[in-house]
Amino acid sequence: MTNEEILAQYGPREAMEYDVVIVGGGPAGLATAIRLKQLAAEKDQDVSVVVLEKGSEPGAHTLSGAIMDPQALTELIPDWKAKGAPLNQPVTEDAMVFLGEKSSLRTPNFLLPKCFHNEGNYIVRLGFVTKWLADQAEALGVEIFPGFAAAEVLFHDNGSIQGVATGNMGVGKDGEPTGDFQLGMELHGKYTIFAEGARGHLGKQLIAKYKLDAGKDPQTYGIGIKELWEIDPARHKPGMVLHTGGWPMDSSTYGGGFLYHLEGNLVTLGYVVGLDYANPYLSPFEEMQRWKTHPNIRWYLEGDEAKGIKPAKRISYGARAITAGGILSLPKFVFPGGALVGCDAGFLNVSRIKGSHAAIKTGMMAAQAAYEAIVAGRQGDVLNAYEAAFENSWLYDELYKARNFKAWFKKGLSTATVMNGVEQFLLKGNIPWTLHRDKPDHVYLKPAAQCQPIEYPKPDGKLTFDRLSSVFISGTNHSEDQPAHLTLKDANVPVSVNLAKYAGPESRYCPAGVYEFVDDEDKSGKRLQINAQNCVHCKTCDIKDPTQNIVWITPEGGGGPTYAGM
Repeated sequence: MTNEEILAQYGPREAMEYDVVIVGGGPAGLATAIRLKQLAAEKDQDVSVVVLEKGSEPGAHTLSGAIMDPQALTELIPDWKAKGAPLNQPVTEDAMVFLGEKSSLRTPNFLLPKCFHNEGNYIVRLGFVTKWLADQAEALGVEIFPGFAAAEVLFHDNGSIQGVATGNMGVGKDGEPTGDFQLGMELHGKYTIFAEGARGHLGKQLIAKYKLDAGKDPQTYGIGIKELWEIDPARHKPGMVLHTGGWPMDSSTYGGGFLYHLEGNLVTLGYVVGLDYANPYLSPFEEMQRWKTHPNIRWYLEGDEAKGIKPAKRISYGARAITAGGILSLPKFVFPGGALVGCDAGFLNVSRIKGSHAAIKTGMMAAQAAYEAIVAGRQGDVLNAYEAAFENSWLYDELYKARNFKAWFKKGLSTATVMNGVEQFLLKGNIPWTLHRDKPDHVYLKPAAQCQPIEYPKPDGKLTFDRLSSVFISGTNHSEDQPAHLTLKDANVPVSVNLAKYAGPESRYCPAGVYEFVDDEDKSGKRLQINAQNCVHCKTCDIKDPTQNIVWITPEGGGGPTYAGM
């Protein structure tokens, strides 16, 4: 049954009314909620706020490196230290290293641009920070509904946002309601704030509907593959931040690694690959595994029996797309009755590899605009004050100075290194020129016939791993008796185009083993098998599919990974 048929038979849906509905319980959404309640409390007023979070709990789907700049958090909650915010490990050392296959060259710190310096920042487990923010929000009276995925945007007759509807629960694989069926509910708001993270399902629809990206550079993304390890105390350097460029990426492909030393003998490490890569044989997951075999990285993870050093233990795994287009790719982020905040709009600063401070700051600015509109008796109009606040903020200045950072990498690693050094170190971001992009990531993929296959080593199960064992420790789970949330516009395209022309790139760019080409039952050829239960909600397929035939939609609420402090 279609959703319309289900509504006709089981509807209407129950509706709940709020002043502000927030979609997404990450740092951006929770900062929006907290600031709304703070502003209302200052005037002894009440503003009703609800946050929908598709994960099983706040933080369950939160994945980031992460080094956190506390500037925005300090503006939001000045006494965050006293309130126990889990920013426990200050950065103590920065290292930028360029890797060859067996060699390495460290850039002297005095030559590092300001964007690569992390004095005053903290290495955090962003999922824990998100849970803490949720506690602060609830203490202020914010209603948080975890396990409820916003699946549909609702509109007034005049085209403004009315709110959202959550997905139906208990629909079987065949699309028919089961005995556990529950109709979704509607949440109506005077304003609805979308804070879904990079490539948000509803945000993508809104950008298209309102043509919010008209006149903007196409957004560009990276895929971040991350692991959390416990290492031997002898190899642990609390507060150390290591970034790498070069190997295993070729000079024309954007990518780099990170290894951050948390407290408690933990290190968080991972690799980011720009999704504008050209070779369909490239596998971001395999590149990350290969990166760990470099002597400079494996030293932290391998044991040394002669020295009494124990092998490290991998604890968790995850993957997530990140926005990388910066200010030139920002869509118009306000529209009738709603706004985009955080990475749903693309506020991440790729030069600093940081987005949580931008998420919190944009949430605060959106909240201020929504609050002022509500107390003035308005609703459903465009929150122009949010856009104006951004243009006059320190965040705008920060993003504007970094506007060319990613674009230089299309000219090769050497050129990017030199020119970003000129722009960020010599010119200190006061750049007299601007580089624009004119193509989205998926069009950069070349036909397989024009590319060299990449032979990746087999995983050893100690330092390097396969996808399925990785997904297992991500805590990912979906009810198997539900419609696949990874949908195809045309079921023939994966074989007739993607496999035939591009050698089936979806089997490589997915970091969770969702897509695999298997023998068709009638032995006439191959077919694409979609293992939707493996999906970690990274959105890479929705971004990189060369034919844009794959569309990611929300599964049942509560499904997906359980990162628990990644």
